[in-house]
This record gives sequence, structure tokens and C-alpha cells, in this order.
Amino acid sequence: MVTEILTPRRPVSGRDSVDTGVTKSQKWALGLCSVASFVVILDMLVVATALSTIRRDLGASLADLEWTVNAYTLSFAVLLLTGAALGDRYGRRRMFAVGLGLFSVASAACALAPSIGALIAARTLQGAGAAVLMPLALAMLNTAFPPERRGWALGVWGGVTGLAAAVGPLVGGAVTQGLDWEWIFWVNVPIGLLAIPLVLTRLPESTGARAPLDLPGIALAAAASFGVVWALVRGGWAALLPFAGGVVAAIAFVAVESGRASAPMLPLRLFRSRHFAAGNAAILLLNAALTGAVFFLAQFFQTAGGDGPFAAGLRLLPLGLVPLLVGPRAGALADRVGERVLIVTGSATMAVAMAWIAAVASPGVPYVQTVGPVALAGLGISLAVPAMTRAVISRVAPVDMAKASATFSTVRQLGGALGVAVTGAAFTSAGGYGSAAAFADGMAPAFAVAAVLAAAATAASLAIPRPAPVAVTVPGHG
Repeated sequence: MVTEILTPRRPVSGRDSVDTGVTKSQKWALGLCSVASFVVILDMLVVATALSTIRRDLGASLADLEWTVNAYTLSFAVLLLTGAALGDRYGRRRMFAVGLGLFSVASAACALAPSIGALIAARTLQGAGAAVLMPLALAMLNTAFPPERRGWALGVWGGVTGLAAAVGPLVGGAVTQGLDWEWIFWVNVPIGLLAIPLVLTRLPESTGARAPLDLPGIALAAAASFGVVWALVRGGWAALLPFAGGVVAAIAFVAVESGRASAPMLPLRLFRSRHFAAGNAAILLLNAALTGAVFFLAQFFQTAGGDGPFAAGLRLLPLGLVPLLVGPRAGALADRVGERVLIVTGSATMAVAMAWIAAVASPGVPYVQTVGPVALAGLGISLAVPAMTRAVISRVAPVDMAKASATFSTVRQLGGALGVAVTGAAFTSAGGYGSAAAFADGMAPAFAVAAVLAAAATAASLAIPRPAPVAVTVPGHG
């Protein structure tokens, strides 16, 4: 349920802003990669407005709903680097088609799930398919387009994926209310099945550097993520053992990646850069706040507000539309004022929005009292995320750019899983699903935690170096 809003890049020149001189092969690459990325991002958010219906139909608990979201997010996060490596080794076109097949089969399994456990297992497979599709879509676009056209192509691709993030909850609500929750997954199946033969016949094959897979790193990262998140979702004394196991796995991961792996999935030397380290810490915390907010807001509008799934999606629309409108301008502003001020401002704005929602959440609260903080949260994301991306990616060496980008995406997804688990623990401490009042009672501590997470992101972003002052030469003085 992580909002993966990718803002379009500004055209390099006037020619780049117009679709001219694009070959048929390039159009196929842009279209197929954009469609695949659209459904991947859509499925992060489309489930948000269906959670209340899934809970009633399958008898799911809060922990079950958390895993319905986190199973997708965790497998997506842990396997992102693996998906890119598989494409480099066995062919990007071939593995992209495999990813589409896996995503489609998993989507059908989600729709046919007879129990919440089966749904969670299918969501795990769906996340694995997404982890293959997303990095390979970017790699194939970069291969298909020359440098002078790449900015335009990535701008179109980013606009499509941003649209998916903006309309995800609305689409989920409309489909759930008009048909049933299973159809939010069925819609992926014909798209994938139609796209696979087109990918195999219309796109050229390409490969990358065939570095060996870091299997110990993958296994330890998965164990660490699962152990910590499972413990937070479960809570209580029974969670101490998996939490300790997750911490031990994380320590072992650091040890392996520090030099024992021949081709580490995460070169730890990148964290010597304050931009890279602070930017990743900030996106982890900010996305934790955002994902926890989306998880509970969609349910709040239905459980405590009496809305249907479609109306709940409409109420969430400002959270997606504001970044879609403001994000490209914020990215350009970062070029002029530097990333630090935008990240600090955006994260602090998000913290205020979360605290505002915590203060007004009550059964039957008028929409006018929630639209302000929801839109403000979207503004905070608009300012912070493009600048965070720039801070992390733009200052690494070209040879490390792919791994830096994949690391940033992985950390972002892990933050989403962490946010759902932490806000869920806060929710159960004071509220529940017994009544509208009980749900509203849990909202205040859940959003207070989200506000703390956003405030912590603000603190982390203060470690990002200020932009270097521009030297001014005075005539006659050197």
C-alpha cells in the first residue's frame, strides 16, 4: 500500500516535449512498460478501499488485513534487486514476460482465495511478480530510447505510474462497490495475458552485466524484514522471539554485505554519503507514515463514517491528486533551492497533517474537516519525495546508480510495511472494529504514531548537507 508516485522528468529540450521521431519499437516499449507498471502500482493501493469488505467476507482480523497489504509490500521490496539481476542474466524481455505471467496467475489466485490465509499467500506471489516487472520496465525503457529521448519517455512512464497511485483507492472502491472485491484482482488477468505475447514479439531482447546473485543477502534481508514486521503485527510476548530473529538476521546481513559477498545486493559503502544515508532514512520513515495513514483512512471512512467503498475512494482522492499536480514542479524547484529545504518542509507538513487527522477523527466527522489534512498530506509528499529521490540517486557514481535506485525503492517499500505494522499496533491499543466509536478511538493513537514517524523523517532529513554556496567573482578581485 505504498504510494509509489514517480514524477515526470522535465524535458531536456523543446523537441523532447513533443512525441516526434519515435520508432514503432520504442512506442511498443513505452506502452507495454507503462501498462505493466500501472497495474503494479495500482495493486499497492487498489486494495485500500476493499479492506473493510474483505474483513467482513473472509472474517479477517486487523493482523490479517495488515498482512494482506504487507505480504505484497515485503516480497516486492526484498526481491526488487533480484528481479533486476534475473533480467540482466537471462534476458530482460524474457524475464519481463515471466513477471507478467506470475503477476497474472497470482492475481487470479487472489480473486479465488477461499480464506484470508490463501489471499495473503497469493499477495506474496503478486509482490514477487511486481518485483520483476518494475526494475525491468525502467531498464528496457533506458535501453529502447537514446539519451536525448530518454527524459521524454521516462516522463510519460512516470505520469502513468503517478496516475495509478492517484486513482488506486478510487478504482478499488468503485470496483468493490459495483461488482465485488475479487474483481480488483480479476482485472489484472486479461491485461497480463494480452501483454505477454506482445512483449515476446514486439520488444527486442537485451541483457546487462551478469553479476552473480547474492543469495545469502537475499535470504537474510527477507528474514530480517519478515521477523521484525511479523513481531510488530503480532505484538505481545510471543513476538519477542521473531523480533530477535529479525534483528540477528539484519546484523548478519550487514556482515555479509560488508565484504563477504562477491557481488553484494547492497554495497554498504554507499551509506558513507550523507545524502544517501539521510535520504534513505527519511524515505523509510515518511513512507511508513503515509502507508499507515492510507491503510486506516480508507477503513475509517467506511467503518466510522458510514461511507461505501467508492465514497471512501473519493475522500482519499486529494492524497493522490496533489502529488500528481505538484510533484513535477517540486522536482524542478529542487534544482534551484536544493533538496534539503524541500525534504524538511515536506516531512514537517506531513507530520502536521497526521496530527490534524488524529485530532478530528470521530464517528460521522464531516468531510470538510478531513479534506484539509488529507490534501495537506498530499502536499507534504509532493515536496519531499522528488527531492528525496534526487538526493539519494543523483550523487552516486554512474556505476552505482542502478543499485542506489533499487536500494531507495526497497527501503521505501520496507518503510510502508513497517508503517502498517506500527500504526496497527497503536490502533489495537485503544480501538477495534466493534463499533464506529471503537474504530475512531483507535484512530487517534494510530495517527499520532504516523505524526511521530513523519517528524522523525524531518529530523533525519536535517542530516542532508545544505547546498554549497555559489561563489561570486567580483570584477577586479580575481
